[in-house]
Amino acid sequence: MKAIDEVNKKLETRSKNFKVLKGTECDILEDGSLDLPDEILKKLDVVGVSVHSYFNLSEGDQTKRIQRAMKNPNVDIIFHPTGRIVGRREAYNLDMGAIIKTARETGTILEINGSDRLDLRDQYIRMCVEAGIKMSIDSDAHDDSQLHFSGFGIAQGRRGWATKNDIINAWPVEKMLSFLK
Repeated sequence: MKAIDEVNKKLETRSKNFKVLKGTECDILEDGSLDLPDEILKKLDVVGVSVHSYFNLSEGDQTKRIQRAMKNPNVDIIFHPTGRIVGRREAYNLDMGAIIKTARETGTILEINGSDRLDLRDQYIRMCVEAGIKMSIDSDAHDDSQLHFSGFGIAQGRRGWATKNDIINAWPVEKMLSFLK
């Protein structure tokens, strides 16, 4: 965090139009708690959380697990909400209606992941649009050769009828940052 603060100080002297955000992708543990403490999470500009283990929980347990994470006041975004990887792993059992309801109650953003996950599915994106749930689109790039995956995320958003108003990272940066918790 200190290194990012130093970079931002240098950037301020050159341009007020660029800022490096402090953020994380935090793991949702089996019980819905997070693998980083709140005292760290509250210092970040953006906190995304995701499931990376315990894929075989019952629908009820998996749903409650993610809902608990969404209720953490530091959580902004649920990354790859259903856990699917196209052609490699099916989505885990999850009540998306309940997740969308919790997203509305908590102001949690749901990710549209443009990588080989294409997660959220178009029908869930449409449910989010109809419920007024905000989403983000990204490439899930692990290096610069994967940045083009964001185009697949944009196409997926369009399939679900999402517009610029539904996608927080299509907004002006100050509006987006003010929307985050």
